Amino acid sequence: MARSPWYEKGNAWLTFCQVVMYPSAFLLGRKRVVGSDKLSRSGGYLLVANHISHLDPLYDSVVVRQAGRVPRFLAKASLWKAPVLGRALANTEQIPVKRSGAGAGQASLEKATAALRNGKLVLIYPEGTVTRDPDHWPMKPRPGVGALALSGDFPVIPMAHWGTHQVYSSYVEGRRFHPLPRKDIHIVIGDPIDLTELRSRPVDTRAIRDATLLIMNALRDMVAEIRHEPAPTAYFDLKKSERLASRQAEKAAASAAAVTGGVGTGAAGTGAAGTGAAGTTETVTPAVGGAQQSGDEAIS
Repeated sequence: MARSPWYEKGNAWLTFCQVVMYPSAFLLGRKRVVGSDKLSRSGGYLLVANHISHLDPLYDSVVVRQAGRVPRFLAKASLWKAPVLGRALANTEQIPVKRSGAGAGQASLEKATAALRNGKLVLIYPEGTVTRDPDHWPMKPRPGVGALALSGDFPVIPMAHWGTHQVYSSYVEGRRFHPLPRKDIHIVIGDPIDLTELRSRPVDTRAIRDATLLIMNALRDMVAEIRHEPAPTAYFDLKKSERLASRQAEKAAASAAAVTGGVGTGAAGTGAAGTGAAGTTETVTPAVGGAQQSGDEAIS
């Protein structure tokens, strides 16, 4: 690779990662990258991307490294416990995110902010996890991306992808891995998002919410362009979906308990009573259709 002014020199661990990741990315899919030149710049900047598969970090790492930079991902801290992976993450300056404990999220944001101020490239998935939207659209973002974007005067560059979920489908029943036939992995890098107006305001809850939505809307629109279809006006809300599913499960359990009790009582009495109790059984399907929020309500 030609040494450009923005090229970041790596170490032995980074070389090890490249040896593993480059051929893996080649074998698992055909990269179709648009706008990679927008990554070839010096100084710190924040790269924001939609998340549709656990393979996204693989392709994002390869694309960023081929542009001469080293990505610093915000990733769940439990990955650092894996024997080899943990050492690779630690020695390539990745940023662990603890999901529990007082001030856990704030600590990772402070590390990310320090990396940006030191001229590093930080990559974050605003959703915080792989999307659970049934159609793989970006879901409700977490406010951390807005807080990070407003923490300094550095570029915030959107990167949209589509296709990795067709190779590895996360959070589905049955077979998840579908490497053959090889599929196209589309990655599009956009222009920096204009945060001038938001950065002129005091950094409060409202400013963070507005920045988060501005970033997520830009990503959603880019995904729509790749997919050649209109984007939904509402974001899938994972937490709301989980609450609804939990309530429906509780209702189903209560209903089953009532039916069991009724059948037992009927058996002790008359056969007719038992038949009547059994007739009250109903099937409950977790409802997730209501777990959509409009863009204006997406951040709470």
